[in-house]
Amino acid sequence: MRALFIGGTGTISMAITKLLVQQGWELYLLNRGNRTEELPQGVKTIVADINDESDCAKKFEGMTFDVACDFIGFVPSQLERDYRLLKGKVRQFMYISSASAYQKPCSSYIISEKTPLANPYWEYSRNKIACEDYLMSLYRQEGFPVTIIRPSHTYDERSVPLGVHGKKGSYQVVKRIKEGKPVIIHGDGLGLWTLTHNSDFAKAFVGLMANIHAVGEAVQITSDETVTWNQIYECIAATLGVELKPYHVASDFLAQVSDYDFTGSLVGDKSNSVVFDNSKLKRLVPDFVATKRVDQGITDTVNYVMSHPECQIEDEEFDSWCDKVIMALEKAKKALS
Repeated sequence: MRALFIGGTGTISMAITKLLVQQGWELYLLNRGNRTEELPQGVKTIVADINDESDCAKKFEGMTFDVACDFIGFVPSQLERDYRLLKGKVRQFMYISSASAYQKPCSSYIISEKTPLANPYWEYSRNKIACEDYLMSLYRQEGFPVTIIRPSHTYDERSVPLGVHGKKGSYQVVKRIKEGKPVIIHGDGLGLWTLTHNSDFAKAFVGLMANIHAVGEAVQITSDETVTWNQIYECIAATLGVELKPYHVASDFLAQVSDYDFTGSLVGDKSNSVVFDNSKLKRLVPDFVATKRVDQGITDTVNYVMSHPECQIEDEEFDSWCDKVIMALEKAKKALS
């Protein structure tokens, strides 16, 4: 079986790449050549800029694929380009959308593929919806063999999963926890959330590849485990061997007092309690089971980050912003007491 990945070295796609090689797929990655040192032996690379359509068209001449997937398509124009490049060359085209596209605020905390798509808070999510609409119209009108994949919060060993962090990633929050500083957690920390390790995501994704029953379908891929945000942060602190000092702040307030995109990432996503119903995925991939428990995955990730200096990217600006928010709220408490 032959597959083409547009991207292929990100958080989600790298785990899939490694699993496909183990299963004997002939895999081509089209990207700019980043992270090639981490690729398993046997992966074939097509070094190109996907935005250079004419160059990519030349490199695809004479090639066909059982499956192609775009991991880096965010707006419909990019999917229009993919269609022009791959029409007649692929038996299944898989697109990575997002569970953040589901209805916000949620009318039900139980989320399935039947949940409406509508997110007025986050442009990223609205663009994903538009991409889905475009691809499904191609399927209905022309039979273009589309499968939509909706991941939620998927993580790997390089980035600790969090709700509130700065533009440079999660390490600065981990550093605050380790140093015993108060750490901002959105809301009261009791919101329900699902974390999915990329190794589990890969198992489900590969089960949907070249799966005739997945064509024309949208499928969400998440773990079945549900935890609170407080539990997530407690797992980080436990791995570091320190006491967590949580500082709970309303998501709306965080969105209003920062230039970080908390309106989208919190109000439009992580502040909503959700439990995912994966029954459709399990009908399509009957042997799928997510086996990486949250506490185990977080422990592995924290240990990896703390032992790899290249993952320890400090963010002094975000650190200072956290201190200012906490100081302002403490002053407000004193003024009102």
